[in-house]
Amino acid sequence: MNYEQTIHYLYNKLPLFSNIGIKAYKADLNNTIALCNYLGNPEQKIKTVHIAGTNGKGSTSHILAAVFQKCGYKTGLYTSPHLKDFRERIKLDGEMIPHDYVIDFVEKIKAFSEKINPSFFELTFVMALEYFTTQKVDIAIIETGLGGRLDSTNVITPEVSVITNIGFDHIDILGDTLAKIAVEKAGIIKHEIPVVIGGTTPETKTIFREKAREKNAPIFFAEEKYKIITVTPINELLQVEMVHNDNTQTNTYSLDLTGFYQAKNLRTVITTIDVLKNKYLLQQENIQYALSNVKNITGLHGRWEVIQKKPLVVLDVAHNVDGIQQLTNQIKSTSYKKLHIVFGMVKDKEIEKVLKLLPKNASYYFTKAQTPRALSENELWQRAQNFNLNGSSYDEVNKALKAAIDNASEEDMIIVCGSVFVVGEVNLIA
Repeated sequence: MNYEQTIHYLYNKLPLFSNIGIKAYKADLNNTIALCNYLGNPEQKIKTVHIAGTNGKGSTSHILAAVFQKCGYKTGLYTSPHLKDFRERIKLDGEMIPHDYVIDFVEKIKAFSEKINPSFFELTFVMALEYFTTQKVDIAIIETGLGGRLDSTNVITPEVSVITNIGFDHIDILGDTLAKIAVEKAGIIKHEIPVVIGGTTPETKTIFREKAREKNAPIFFAEEKYKIITVTPINELLQVEMVHNDNTQTNTYSLDLTGFYQAKNLRTVITTIDVLKNKYLLQQENIQYALSNVKNITGLHGRWEVIQKKPLVVLDVAHNVDGIQQLTNQIKSTSYKKLHIVFGMVKDKEIEKVLKLLPKNASYYFTKAQTPRALSENELWQRAQNFNLNGSSYDEVNKALKAAIDNASEEDMIIVCGSVFVVGEVNLIA
């Protein structure tokens, strides 16, 4: 098979969550363990950091990978989903996995894979493990797919586990309360392995403490360790001032991810670095450089990403209640003449709860990504009427974006959001 045939095989032969949703989710680790055993257990041959959470885990993973890479470590990065190219999921020092490796791996594993019928995610995660092992990485940053306890990635024993926060997403799989979701995410906490928690509520904090105690795992709450004093956008950077709660030392960091919500992800990363500093040489000057160059170092896209200035066009992958709340807070803090929102969602999200949060004073361009899970643009438009969100519907993302640009003045702002898949189909992404 050539590369196109290989990718077609992965997308069409294996159950793919982005296409069919919950039917692709395997509620155990059996296939992943079987694949790892077949390959000689690559998960045992590399050092890792394991990152879970409802929102922010992708940004946190990329920020941490940038830091390790700038500090001279050969760094693997596994994240999902991708925006444009499947190979975005598996990176080594910021470079995507080669086409040839993807082809060779699928050929090598194909006969065994067809005996056990793994999901797309199970197979591609094990591909990442094998790639990082053959490339002899110093560290691999591994982002969970969803949940934690039963997520395919939970076969690793990391240097540190990280849980960014808990919110409502994938409630059909993870549970319909924050406590239930926290239990699933806490499943990545391992015996005597330190865990960093980015954000909590009283009920989730109790669950994390109990799980850490059960596993005899040292636990660090980022919000207890550091207080965020100021968050200021300056010259296309986000300047974040934080004080250490123990020694009152203040540090200022400049991050090239300019969404205000990134301040909390940054605090989680700095806490994680503190935990790892006794094992890795992570120098302050390299940390500072990495933070202000995350996008260049890792190729991260779609997080309050400005792709055009006049009118201001911003891409953001916010797609659940917590993410949309953070996005609307940022919109309120941004100056513009008129607001245009290009918006699409997938069927299995809390659509009404998200629609309720969206600003009423915007012109909407309802659309859909080209994936079977996408909610049709017309149904989305109809449901939005109940929340006084007015606009038109478009059957393709770039048609919707073109209409928004055509209707906007240079002083206006256009936001593209609601789904990773919607943002991924924007043709203006570099």
